[in-house]
Amino acid sequence: MRIIITQNMTLDGRVEMLDDWFDPQAQDEELSAELMRQSANEEVLLLGRQTFEDFRGYWPHQSDDVTGVADHLNQVDKRVVSTTLTDPEWQNSTVISTDPLQAVTAMRDEPGRDVIVTGSITLAHALITAGLVDEYRMFTYPAWQRRGRGFFPDDAGVPRLQLVDSKSFPSGVVYSAYEPMR
Repeated sequence: MRIIITQNMTLDGRVEMLDDWFDPQAQDEELSAELMRQSANEEVLLLGRQTFEDFRGYWPHQSDDVTGVADHLNQVDKRVVSTTLTDPEWQNSTVISTDPLQAVTAMRDEPGRDVIVTGSITLAHALITAGLVDEYRMFTYPAWQRRGRGFFPDDAGVPRLQLVDSKSFPSGVVYSAYEPMR
């Protein structure tokens, strides 16, 4: 399986949502279609505990979601990295309480589709630092935040990347996907 980090971010590269620049329900049709296209190849959604709890507190309760995201998230195999969570309390969810880097390395060696990490900044940074990421997907929103954590860890070198896909959407969001140059 390929390990892919997908993040929503601001023009200044911030992924930590400290201001109101992102609304998961306020997406144009083309952006929603792109997200669903990518989700079709997602075998595992890998999340850190905080992002998992944020998702669990929101998505299962969206009965009028026209984007299809709620249905997808309820059905996909979700794995949450946590040393404190014991019962995920959301269907198709498993807790990874062991070393997440070993767990991800094992997933990477398995046949199958994509493992997607989204949000989960601490986990994403650990995977980037360990060199376990096969693709970086950035959805850049037309906002400037000036604070918060960035897509890449501050103390790690950014890998050399090559562009593999990009699109812009009527909402002003720009999608770019990169693979590490090996």
